Amino acid sequence: MTAASTPELESERRALVDLIAAEAVFHGDFTLSSGKKATYYVDMRKLTLDHRAAPAIGRLVLDAVRDLEVDAVGGLTLGADPIANAVMHASVAAGTPVDAFVVRKEPKDHGRGRQIEGAEVAGKRVVIVEDTSTTGGSPLKAAEVVAAAGAEIVAVVTVVDRKTGAQAAVEAAGYEWRSIIDLDDLGLQAQ
Repeated sequence: MTAASTPELESERRALVDLIAAEAVFHGDFTLSSGKKATYYVDMRKLTLDHRAAPAIGRLVLDAVRDLEVDAVGGLTLGADPIANAVMHASVAAGTPVDAFVVRKEPKDHGRGRQIEGAEVAGKRVVIVEDTSTTGGSPLKAAEVVAAAGAEIVAVVTVVDRKTGAQAAVEAAGYEWRSIIDLDDLGLQAQ
C-alpha cells in the first residue's frame, strides 16, 4: 500500500481506490497485454478517461514525483496518454508546470516520422507513466525510445501496480519505480 503526502491527497487516493474497485475491476478469464492469463482485469482506461477519476490521478501522480525535478511526463500510447495529460493539467494548477508527451509504438511512416509526440524530451528529466502494469513491458519500451531520444528518465510511475513483476523488471533496467495504488489497496491477489 502506498500513501499520498497530505491528508487531502490521501482522501482522494482512497476515493480513487473505491472507484476503481467499484467500476474498473472485472472478474472472469482474461488475457493481459503481456500474454499472461488472469482471473481479474483492472480496466484503468475506463477511469483515466473519466471526469471523476482523471483529475485525482493527475494530482496523485504529480504528488508521487514531487521530490523529483521533472520537465515532462508521458509513456507508451494508449495507457499513458490520459495520465500524462492529467498530470500536465494538475501541474499547471499547482503552479509547477510539467509538459506531456506520447510515445507511439512505432515511428510514423509519414509527416515528420516521429515516434515521440508532444514535448521535446532531449536533455529533459522525464517520468514514464502507465495506467497498470503486469510485466513492465510497456513502460520499458517507452523508456527505451525516450532514452534514445536523449531524455533522462528519473522514474516510472504506474497508477495500479498488479504486483506481478513489473517493479522488478523496471528496477532491473535501472529505473526508479513508484506506484499510486496496488493490489492490497484493491483487495486483490497477485496472479
